[in-house]
Amino acid sequence: MNALQSVDIQSFKTIFLSIVLEASPFLIAGVLVSSLLQVWLSERMLQRIIPRNPLVGLLSVSLLGVIFPVCECGIVPVVRRLIKKGMPAYLGIAFMLAAPVVNPIVYAATFAAFRSKPEMAWERMGLAYGVAVLAGLFIYLLANGNPLKRSREDLLGDVAPAAETRTTWSGWAEHLLNEFFDMSKYLLFGAFLAASLQVLVSRSVLVDIGSDSLTAYPFMMGLAYVMSLCSTSDAFVAASFSNVFAKGPLLAFLVLGPMLDFKSTLMLLSSFRTRFVLLLVALLVVLVWLGAAVVGTF
Repeated sequence: MNALQSVDIQSFKTIFLSIVLEASPFLIAGVLVSSLLQVWLSERMLQRIIPRNPLVGLLSVSLLGVIFPVCECGIVPVVRRLIKKGMPAYLGIAFMLAAPVVNPIVYAATFAAFRSKPEMAWERMGLAYGVAVLAGLFIYLLANGNPLKRSREDLLGDVAPAAETRTTWSGWAEHLLNEFFDMSKYLLFGAFLAASLQVLVSRSVLVDIGSDSLTAYPFMMGLAYVMSLCSTSDAFVAASFSNVFAKGPLLAFLVLGPMLDFKSTLMLLSSFRTRFVLLLVALLVVLVWLGAAVVGTF
């Protein structure tokens, strides 16, 4: 019994540390970009570059990951800052959903993981792009107003004038530290929950449940949510299930995970209103499930 407990504790530590170490560089990159946007990107500049047509805007921002690849671990603070700067929420959400998947790094990792099925890489990119655009469109139609929670800086106001804040490195450094500590606690808690569930639930039991065609989609989507893997490495986990699951459930795993998992849900709840997060979760589950089922039939 003690030996079994020792193995479980060791497995928990390994999983927990792997999630944290894998996600931390991308979280740091995300808050770094967020802080640079706070200091150097003005509201007037952002308004000039945003397409006025909603559909054109959705189709274009969902492709920004090709030139601006951001992991899901760091995308939330970036999008929160962009929305505060004046980007419409539906465009910010579309960018947040697409960028962690529709980028060359993730494509290369997926292609490498599925060398015997190279079409999986293109189908993953296409499905993620479609889900991001449709989710953004539904947000545009259903969600009115600002979905962000009021932060401490909103309540207290800026200490320094805006022009001074944009031109001082001290303001940038202060914002960087505040943003990092704000987001990192949710990453740690999400990693703790993900590691706990993976240790407590037997992998063989999960595989037996998922082998049933009626439960394959919710199982793989739930697994992606619980495991909280980085989009640059989740394809190798999905490939390990390729002998058990069909293409559709594997695509559901590959697309939902970077868009919605434990740690990103906590980060979303820290930044957005709860009702808005619930709407987004419902949209993603339905769109990914239906989209993966359609693509899986070909």
